[in-house]
Amino acid sequence: MMELGEALERYRAWLADPSIDEETKRELRALEGQEQEIADRFYRDLEFGTGGLRGVMGAGSNRMNAYTVGKATQGLANWLLGRKAQPAVVIAHDSRRNSDAFALTAAEVLAANGIKTYLWPGLRPTPQLSFTVRHLGADAGIVMTASHNPPEYNGYKVYGPDGCQIVPDLAEEVIGHIRKVKSFAEVKRMARGEAEKAGLIVWLGEREDRAYHETVAAQSLRPGLLKAGAGNELSIIYTPLHGAGNVPVREVLKLAGFGNVRVVAEQEKPDGGFPTVKSPNPEEREAFAMAIEQAKREGADLIIGTDPDCDRMGAVVKNERGEYVVLTGNQSGAILVHYLLTALREAGRLPDNGAVVKTIVTSEMGADIARSFGVRVDNTLTGFKYIGERMTRYEQTGEATFLFGYEESYGYLAGHYARDKDAVVASLLIAEAAAYYKRQGKTLYDVLLELYETYGYYFESLESRTLKGLDGVRKIQGIMEDWRTAPPAEVAGVKVERVLDYLPGLDGLPPENVLKFMLTDGSWFCLRPSGTEPKIKVYFAVRRSKREEAEAALARLTAEVMARVDNRS
Repeated sequence: MMELGEALERYRAWLADPSIDEETKRELRALEGQEQEIADRFYRDLEFGTGGLRGVMGAGSNRMNAYTVGKATQGLANWLLGRKAQPAVVIAHDSRRNSDAFALTAAEVLAANGIKTYLWPGLRPTPQLSFTVRHLGADAGIVMTASHNPPEYNGYKVYGPDGCQIVPDLAEEVIGHIRKVKSFAEVKRMARGEAEKAGLIVWLGEREDRAYHETVAAQSLRPGLLKAGAGNELSIIYTPLHGAGNVPVREVLKLAGFGNVRVVAEQEKPDGGFPTVKSPNPEEREAFAMAIEQAKREGADLIIGTDPDCDRMGAVVKNERGEYVVLTGNQSGAILVHYLLTALREAGRLPDNGAVVKTIVTSEMGADIARSFGVRVDNTLTGFKYIGERMTRYEQTGEATFLFGYEESYGYLAGHYARDKDAVVASLLIAEAAAYYKRQGKTLYDVLLELYETYGYYFESLESRTLKGLDGVRKIQGIMEDWRTAPPAEVAGVKVERVLDYLPGLDGLPPENVLKFMLTDGSWFCLRPSGTEPKIKVYFAVRRSKREEAEAALARLTAEVMARVDNRS
């Protein structure tokens, strides 16, 4: 961990660097005397976490800016050229501030290194980037996004030739090449016009968009039902939350046969400031406030929301009292697993070696549903790249047929066309499920209650604590060390059966700083430092035969664990 003195040295080095523009230096000079802020900006280089390179925008080595983007891209270029003589890269970006500029910076750096780069003139979803890398046979992909993070963040995600985010061993190789770029003067750059003339920057457009939209629409499980009118019977309110989902989600729903889709007009326009929401995150109920009001006025059956880069989908449905409730990622996942497997079985398309893949912090409800269909369930670490990696392995070995992948944080994928979570296909499938059950006189909430009655009441919650800066990093490390070295014998009156420590590597998974505590009553909780934000996340899960019992058990477990976490933070 870099100390204050080293951070100040880096700060002064940036000020003295002739490669850095005057505007950036003015921003840095304004920090003179603010040691804490300087330390936070310079105590490290941005590192690849579960979502790649991600940080607050601004000047500094621990910030997202043209220089950190340029340096990362030069390192990536050096890595690619060490693997192939003439590689090609696809770049996409979302609606965040500076995303378009960062995308062009990366393209100009790649072009200067002789690497052909495909990019779009406007924003596109992250899953479309994954698809297009595969579709064009490119060697890598980059997407500029900070996903659902607050407006001050941006990010840089790197994808391999299979369309999957690069996993830790490859990320370490890339990081090694980035570290070898000692100065910004080593970062090559070719002007856009020159790169276009040389055929090193190629702009993508309608043809590539159509290929993605048609491929996603083809994932429909009951296309005949939708085209016969069920799609039009379903009333949908959709919000892209000022992000990249507006065009592809509506286009795919239209292609599939949904003709009654209305967008939340105030949230339709791309805007990196996300002016109508506190956070552009469909995991948070507040993000749906406008959509719910519109749904109440119009009597909509279903609300769908997607995050800025359109890889996360949240759904809002009516409960038994006619109130709109936001489904959790686990609840939507369970509904989708059940709907998909039921449809495949009815159509005689359920393979003998089918597999559902989820993360270790995702509820067991969807897993138990899958197993009841005779479907294999595999667990991965948090981060959809691990699900994507598992898909590629299945494809190479033939050991299983991928059917569905999901995580509790609203990430879902069906089909083999991409290797990242896709809110476009998730929007299609949740709408299709809603249309199918509406024909039976049921809402998705009715279906959820039926699943609880059949499989048990699986209740989950997530608590997180934001601890910023160098001091925050230390506090998070201290919390993890506390639970690792002094694990409890029991929690909330229930004995701890097993402690799963993923730091040395476990169950064939790569090492990760995660602790999962399994209790004798089937409950569990898990501590995990976020890979994309200055947070420690604590996941809780219980299962009971009755709703009230599940609610009470979850409350007891959460209160006791968080009391100890908060005591250390």
